[in-house]
Amino acid sequence: MEHIVIIGNGIAGITAARHIRKLSDKKITIVSAETDHFFARTALMYVYMGHMQFEHIKPYEDGFWAKNRIDLVNGFVTKVDHTSKKIELASSKSIAYDKLIIATGSKPNKFGWPGQDLKGVQGLYSKQDLDALEVHAPNNEVCSRAVIVGGGLIGIELAEMLRSRKIPVTFLVREDSFWNGVLPQGESEMINEHILEHHIDLQLGTNLKEILSDENGHAKAVTTDKGETIECNLVGLTAGVTPNIDFLKDSGITLGKGVKVNRMLETNIQDIYAIGDCAEQHQPIGHRRPVEAVWYTGRMMGEAIAQTICGNPTPYNPGHWFNSAKFLDIEYQTYGWVFSERNRKPYEEHFHWRHNDEKACVTISFHKETKEFLGINTFGIRMRHEIVDRWLTDGKSINHVIAHLRDANFDPEFYTTYEASIVAKYNEQFNTSIGLKKKSLKRIFFNA
Repeated sequence: MEHIVIIGNGIAGITAARHIRKLSDKKITIVSAETDHFFARTALMYVYMGHMQFEHIKPYEDGFWAKNRIDLVNGFVTKVDHTSKKIELASSKSIAYDKLIIATGSKPNKFGWPGQDLKGVQGLYSKQDLDALEVHAPNNEVCSRAVIVGGGLIGIELAEMLRSRKIPVTFLVREDSFWNGVLPQGESEMINEHILEHHIDLQLGTNLKEILSDENGHAKAVTTDKGETIECNLVGLTAGVTPNIDFLKDSGITLGKGVKVNRMLETNIQDIYAIGDCAEQHQPIGHRRPVEAVWYTGRMMGEAIAQTICGNPTPYNPGHWFNSAKFLDIEYQTYGWVFSERNRKPYEEHFHWRHNDEKACVTISFHKETKEFLGINTFGIRMRHEIVDRWLTDGKSINHVIAHLRDANFDPEFYTTYEASIVAKYNEQFNTSIGLKKKSLKRIFFNA
């Protein structure tokens, strides 16, 4: 019986295992040193905040794996030997494979800061990170202040978590506006305001210089490039993540930032594949990055590789870019491409609307010449994925999108709607007279 070994039990590896089992009777083994069972990584913050218990974020009962004949091995992989087709564990155990899927995910970036390996210095990615938070920042008596280094989605999550326990937070962000390498200026400025309103000490244009140690090897303060010393008991390193591939350096597998793969998710070694955060496309797909550290792309890669391994070769085809997140209590969605000023394309024009009083805004990008709709960012407004995806596929114009905004609104009933205000601002800015269409269920569900 063909033996499929998967290194990593995150969303990519688990999706691959589940779909291989649906499609075949192959022997499946998942190896992971993080936890015995798969959990929803994006829900770790809610465990710390007291909304859920860790058991609640495991999508499958513990007996699911044995019932579905998926073997789980808790172990740390130290070496991949492709000539003998086996992996070696830190325990000196080895496991033979017929096909190997590398799905080892990411690890927090470290940039050689003095003191970065002290106790009380950590990222926010793994179950071990959650456990460490409970040790170093259980309350504001043990942790009188935390310093977070690096803006972005992980940093804002960690800030929200710590503030839920009334722990003071200083947020060091090297950019002059929050996440402005991704967000256009108007959105980034709104998030700056929102962070400050949540009593977080946001220090823009500020870099970490050093983490200082106490006599026990625990972080006691940080110094910044502005000459300030900030006393703290926890330092969160959230300046992005990098593929977790150190154990592959002498494996013969071609590496870049991640494990190099083609569209079939194949490495340069026969019968070895890589998926999820650790995989790096030889050629980026459209405007996507070669490494995509996003939950849903890991799931899609897992589904694609399962088809290939089970005899139906299937390339990774992620479709239109989309993502969603939460900046404290503001929901964020993005579809297509809306680039920041730093990365905006010469042909790209933006329409930006922001509510006068509430934390809600929309930015729509479109082609200057053809007026084709290119993408949309929303804050505080939920969009219906299928509608926006259809607009992008069909190459709809910006005017069509503006007129049919009600079709895309996915906010619950009785929520405040903003479409009339958005259309009025667009008409004023571009000297048009577009009328707002009524929501149509026929258009939404039947594209009529």
